[in-house]
Amino acid sequence: MMDFNKDGLMTDTAAPTLTPEAKLALFRERRDQAVVQQNGNLALTNTQWVDAEQTIWGVPGTWAPHEDGLTVTATAEDNIVVDGTLVEGSAVVRSKSHENPSAIVFGETVTGFVIKAPEGNHALRVWDTNSPAIQEFGTIDAYPYNPEWVITATFTPNPEGTTLGFEHIKDNGQEREQPIPGDISFTKDGVDYSLAAFKSGRALQLVFADATSGVDTYSVGRFLFVAPNPDGTIVLDFNLAILPPCAFSYNFNCPMPPKQNRFAVAIEAGEKNVLKKDGSLLHD
Repeated sequence: MMDFNKDGLMTDTAAPTLTPEAKLALFRERRDQAVVQQNGNLALTNTQWVDAEQTIWGVPGTWAPHEDGLTVTATAEDNIVVDGTLVEGSAVVRSKSHENPSAIVFGETVTGFVIKAPEGNHALRVWDTNSPAIQEFGTIDAYPYNPEWVITATFTPNPEGTTLGFEHIKDNGQEREQPIPGDISFTKDGVDYSLAAFKSGRALQLVFADATSGVDTYSVGRFLFVAPNPDGTIVLDFNLAILPPCAFSYNFNCPMPPKQNRFAVAIEAGEKNVLKKDGSLLHD
């Protein structure tokens, strides 16, 4: 069978007789299942930053900044449960980056947690397993298996502290510096490529765009999670390229591809777009 580790990488526990096409079919089946889970991409209905005492769209209570996350003030009738306790008065909701993060339950299908920005402020994320997007979801459209885009590249470690600025969709052109552990280089069809991937858990996250972006695939770009091998090689299987979270919900703020990760050619492999049940695009 196929499984995923905590970094989003596919773990191959399938029978060795499975073809690459069959393994990919299992990967895609699991992707369709994952995006509708409690904290799946389609379940995110709101991300609201809290810089002063305020209400938050879609959920009860009054919310305010706190050094560890947020505080919520509510009555028992609001039915907000933080860390297993019904809120009657005020409670501290610790962020996901805290050593002891809080969990919030608003109802049978609605949950939440707090995230922290690099600048130090916090936001509440609200998730609903019965969201309109989940109700409309049909499938993730994808290309057939394409062996041409399974590439063995060379991974060259960078000096400690090497970073690169990544622009995010909602950051108005500002860049966030991300550690770049190494250079990923290869030659294909006579063209030399040198790509930058930032650290994501134990994996590397490659954010890329190509000639299909905005034509046959999601306009912002796509992600590929990879890991270097001990011998200095790194396999780029673009059949495992996935759509970024912002392709599923506008409440995500996704990184955009840097210049060196923008291919002039079409990478006809991996996921293309999120489709509704009627086959139309869920998002542009």
